[in-house]
Amino acid sequence: MPLADFRSPRLFVDAALAAGGRVALDRNRSNYLGNVLRLSAGETILVFNGRDGEWQATIAGRKRPEHLEISAQSRPQDRLPDLTYAFAPLKHARLDYMVQKAVEMGASALQPVLTRFTQATRVNSGRMRANVIEAAEQCGILSIATVGEPAPLDRWLAGRDPGRLLVFCDEGAELANPVAALQAEAAPHGIDVLVGPEGGFAGEERALLLRQPRTLRLSLGPRILRADTAAVTALALIQAVLGDWSGAKGR
Repeated sequence: MPLADFRSPRLFVDAALAAGGRVALDRNRSNYLGNVLRLSAGETILVFNGRDGEWQATIAGRKRPEHLEISAQSRPQDRLPDLTYAFAPLKHARLDYMVQKAVEMGASALQPVLTRFTQATRVNSGRMRANVIEAAEQCGILSIATVGEPAPLDRWLAGRDPGRLLVFCDEGAELANPVAALQAEAAPHGIDVLVGPEGGFAGEERALLLRQPRTLRLSLGPRILRADTAAVTALALIQAVLGDWSGAKGR
């Protein structure tokens, strides 16, 4: 696959992309290109929609950017590994950070899960999706991770595919080599990685998790990690052993 072009501005657009096509710009996108990036008619950017790959586009308009004229594809669409990151929501900036890092690490779906000790019970799904798009724009990512609606832990567990590997990051697990533990597993039907709140899982929640089929109780090392640090640590381990860092095929 061609290397990403990090010199050209990238913009997510929710429209079909094809050579010779035209994409209208709403006020926010027009303002971003014209007033934030200081771009004008005739200049080129890269655009993507999460479905049709990445394309070169020329800005057009009279007084301000009004639409984009699509010319040639710069990269074909790729696929993310079938990896869901499930997490107990954090507050404000730390949730933004965690969402952005999960996207950078290649998660294909983000699922807020409510537990007894969850810090924030209200989740702004629109803000989460905006952070997903921003991370994809900045990091050359072509696919857009889906954002699930918050669900209580027991409801999420009841609705998930039991054939998927559930990686349960548990600070109470016996300390062991996490790489070796993951190498002993296979995930032909996808992976759900779960990181709980900084207060930990309640006793009945841990018992419920351990009753799930295909569950790996994983220690993330000898130190207690903050939830956003645990997210990056867990996803890096999984991508390196079972995900697309290892050469495994994405979905």
